[in-house]
Amino acid sequence: MKRKRQQDKLTCTPGLTRRDALRLGALGLTLPGMLALRAQGANQNAKRTANANRPASASRGFGKAKSCIVLFAWGGMSHIDTFDMKPDAASNVRSAFGMIKSTTPGYHVCEHLPHIAKQTHRMAIVRSVHHKAPSHRSAAYWNLTGHEPPNLGGNWEATRKDWPCIGSMVAQAHATGARVGVQDQTGAMPGTVALPYTMADGGRANGQDAGFLGLKWDPVVVRPKQGKPYQGVSPSAGSVDLSFIKNVGAGRVVSRRGLLETFDQHRPIAAAKDTADVRQYQQMALDMLVDPKVRAAFNLDKEPKRVRDAYGDHICGQSTLLARKLTEAGVPLVTVYCAAGDLNGSVGAHWDTHGDGYNRLKNQMLPPLDQASAALLNDLHERGRLDDTLVVWLTEFGRTPKLKGGGGRDHYPNCYTVAFAGGGIAGGQIYGRSDMNAAFPAADACGPADLHATIFHALGIDPNFHIRDIADRPLAATDGKPLPLFG
Repeated sequence: MKRKRQQDKLTCTPGLTRRDALRLGALGLTLPGMLALRAQGANQNAKRTANANRPASASRGFGKAKSCIVLFAWGGMSHIDTFDMKPDAASNVRSAFGMIKSTTPGYHVCEHLPHIAKQTHRMAIVRSVHHKAPSHRSAAYWNLTGHEPPNLGGNWEATRKDWPCIGSMVAQAHATGARVGVQDQTGAMPGTVALPYTMADGGRANGQDAGFLGLKWDPVVVRPKQGKPYQGVSPSAGSVDLSFIKNVGAGRVVSRRGLLETFDQHRPIAAAKDTADVRQYQQMALDMLVDPKVRAAFNLDKEPKRVRDAYGDHICGQSTLLARKLTEAGVPLVTVYCAAGDLNGSVGAHWDTHGDGYNRLKNQMLPPLDQASAALLNDLHERGRLDDTLVVWLTEFGRTPKLKGGGGRDHYPNCYTVAFAGGGIAGGQIYGRSDMNAAFPAADACGPADLHATIFHALGIDPNFHIRDIADRPLAATDGKPLPLFG
């Protein structure tokens, strides 16, 4: 069934007009980054459709997950120093880190992942992922969208011609009925959320928003107030504050929305089209602001101290806890970027460990991810939600087998490791393997498209689900094949 939804062609001029800013101020909203990040330039309306045909048969694991949490290691996690260690490799390849037993028989992980080591019986570790994009932005694009980037080796400007991110596609699948047996039930909840920062490397990284699907399907970017931030540059643009301005409560916000709608009815048609994107996000922001369930879902203060402490007093842990709350409240997919938002020339707390790799992994990157990941799996299990919540660990690529000084390693897309848990995934399995130096897949090679197909399969999204690009051409949301990870 064809449905109308708004499509915009976004320019790259940041910020709102003075008029738009004044109108937002009149509403009493404190949403500084959310609108400014997305409401940029002129937009137009276009028809979009989604193919809602049901699959002929549902294979094992299909549709068991109701929601998904993606933990993304921005910068490129070293597979050979974490999940795919090679103790018998040459000294210029093998990691200086020791190995510890995991709860999966015969499988060992890095000594600095003690909490995850106790959780691998719930995880499927995939050690044979590869692609051809050696730059951060092109590789992140491939992993976040599931589609090959137009520029493999360098950066290009993020525009509305880009493919949509996985969260935006899942949100549309829910809203259009392409997830089998499920209708959109999020209400005032956003269709997808990203935490805690937008990613940047010489400019905002591609593949984080809805791309050619349009503004309507963009993730809401939220930065929790709790937790120590990562060291380094971390843009706050896009953060949402669901607090009321002093002396402006829910009743006054609703009345001001009615007044604004009256003004809009008398605006010139051309002017109304120019600010359609702003008005759409105003509406969503207002809905979120006045809905007590939404406000509660975004509020970590009501979580027991025991739970908050389990995730860790850092932005990674608190973002992961918030992701659990949001998926529980009905958000289909939440992405947590587990690193500083801006790679900043490889300076800061992120996974781009060209230099001083051992110290950075040991002291900055592995402990927060290890603690947050294990806390999430335990929390979901205790709440009876692990079977219907898919957890995915992604990164843009691995690191070179050959070592540099201090354990530094460069970008390496030829082989890397990801993981899945919950949502029908059979735990305690190791899928695929790399060669003796973790340089290339040696068995069961797979790529980002297959990872996306696996996510879609777990969420029960029709394998024939199509989205439409700017030219209104139907495109398969994924051209990969689900990995055989399901129990």
